[in-house]
Amino acid sequence: MPYVVGLTGGIGSGKSAVADLFAQRGITVVDTDAIAHALTAPGGAAMPALRAEFGDTVANADGALDRAAMRAMVFADPAARKRLEAILHPLIRAESERQLLQRPAESAYAILMVPLLVESGDYRKRVNRIAVVDCAENTQIERVMSRNGLARSEIERILAAQATRAERLAAADDVIDNDGALAALPPQIERLHGRYLELSHYVS
Repeated sequence: MPYVVGLTGGIGSGKSAVADLFAQRGITVVDTDAIAHALTAPGGAAMPALRAEFGDTVANADGALDRAAMRAMVFADPAARKRLEAILHPLIRAESERQLLQRPAESAYAILMVPLLVESGDYRKRVNRIAVVDCAENTQIERVMSRNGLARSEIERILAAQATRAERLAAADDVIDNDGALAALPPQIERLHGRYLELSHYVS
């Protein structure tokens, strides 16, 4: 297994922009959210189990997961969230490990992007270091409203279900400040990239 940096942050923090900057430096990025989307797409490996567990109402006409229906279900019933995670998490873990192991040799380390890494203590055993993309909660809300068109109340419900900003910062080995312009990100990523190259060489 390569040296793995767990990249996380709350909704709207800018994880994808940060991951793209690492990818531009030749680093493999394994995106667990993208893996989850693939597993729940039409014909996705998780769909038969999800339909068996929750019924056909959680699937769209094309056979993909109805994410809005599933989101409403897990917000209303905490037990439903645990049932969902029991199906998805083992599949996500297996695919993420496969991608990490198959990274190109020139990628000295790998980024494992996990939106809920701090909430999932199990992931801590799989990463050598945790990098948190940080910004103010109001910045998160404004970005998500602009990007996804969700109502403020719905975004606030999502935030309430995630780790707090303080909890993420307490877990962080490295903090990436993304409360301002995107132009402020590349210098931070370049510095961290150099650090991770050193650390990966040290443990290899």
